[in-house]
Parts: sequence; structure tokens; C-alpha cells
Amino acid sequence: MHRAPVGSPARSPAARAAVRAAAVLAVCSALLLVLVAVRWHPLIGVDGGISRTTHRWAVREAGLTHVVRVLTDWVWDPLTMRLVSAVAVVWLAWRRSAWWTALWLAATVVLGAVLQQGLKAAVDRPRPVWRDPVDSAHYASFPSGHAMTATLVCGLLLWLLHRSGPGRALWRTATAVALVSVAGVGFTRVWLGVHWTSDVLGGWLLGATVAALAVAVHRRGRP
Repeated sequence: MHRAPVGSPARSPAARAAVRAAAVLAVCSALLLVLVAVRWHPLIGVDGGISRTTHRWAVREAGLTHVVRVLTDWVWDPLTMRLVSAVAVVWLAWRRSAWWTALWLAATVVLGAVLQQGLKAAVDRPRPVWRDPVDSAHYASFPSGHAMTATLVCGLLLWLLHRSGPGRALWRTATAVALVSVAGVGFTRVWLGVHWTSDVLGGWLLGATVAALAVAVHRRGRP
């Protein structure tokens, strides 16, 4: 009976773990998507309660709201995240031995953006509406593009860094930056009243799902 070589990507424990993680995340994403699409009352109630509370705070705390807008529009904006990933793609392509990884990273980020916009159009969930808005946003509400893009890009870049064997200080710093970015961008979208909490949760789950699937593909398909 033929056996795959030891360490083969198709049989490695890491590849199987990535597939299992992707499957669990996909199920959670699909469940949340269904609950949002059918407007499950308990979920809608929680979303509304959180949004009304954070909106009152955002209106009252104008200085903090200004800082939050800067963070969401410039630091954690999807365009910023994609530019960071583009820099990583160029760097990987410059290293001739990493050309396949460069293509993989670029394709994953593009596919993530397409999936995000496709789901927005399919679900077509209205955004929160306020008489005294502190910010505005375009397109449908679910999922949060900011949350999904930050999760996907930070997850992929963190995994690539881990593969390179970074020092402990660099790894801890990168992990902290990624966690703060992913959590922070979700907070900004709810605080500014442009997304429901479940939009952000959906963005996190979908971004993590795509990242896990991409890792599994990389481990199986890398030349």
C-alpha cells in the first residue's frame, strides 16, 4: 500500500488541524448568517440594545468618537489592511523561493473581498439609522467589511510570520498588534453606529474561516 512521505502537506497534522478549524468556523458563520437573514428576534433584540447604548455614549463622548473615527478610517480601514498585505506580497515575490506564497496571499485577500461584497449584496441587511448620526457608511451591513478584512489579513500575516520562526519578543508584539487591531476595529464599527454587533461577529467569523481555509490550501498545495 502506497503511503505519503513523512511530512507531506496532504497528511500533516497541521494541515488536518487547519481543515478542522475551517470547518468549525464555517459552520458557525453559516449559522449566524441564517439567524441574521431570518431576522431571529433574540439576535435582533441584542443588536438593537447594544447599538442604542453605544450610540448614546458616542454622541456624549465627542472627543473619543473623533479618535475612533481616525482609527476606523485610517489605521484599520480595509484599504489600509489590503495595502499592508500588498507590501507583504511584493516582499514575498522579491524572494524568488516564495513566489507561490506571494500568489497565494494575493489571491486569498482578493477572494475575501469578493466574498464579503457578495454576502453584503445577498443578505442586504440595513445599517442602523440614527436621528443624530456620528458617522456614515455605504453598502449593506452584514458582514462588517472592516472586521472581516482585519481578521483575514492579520491572521494570514501572523501565520506567515510564525512560519519564519520569529524571536519571542517579535512574535508577542505581532500577536498583540493583530489582536488589538481585530478587536479594535470591531469596537469602532459598533461605537460609530454603522454596524450591528452581529455584523462584526460575522466579519470576524468569516475572516477567520477564509484564513483557516487558505492555510489548509497552502499546506496542501505549496510546491
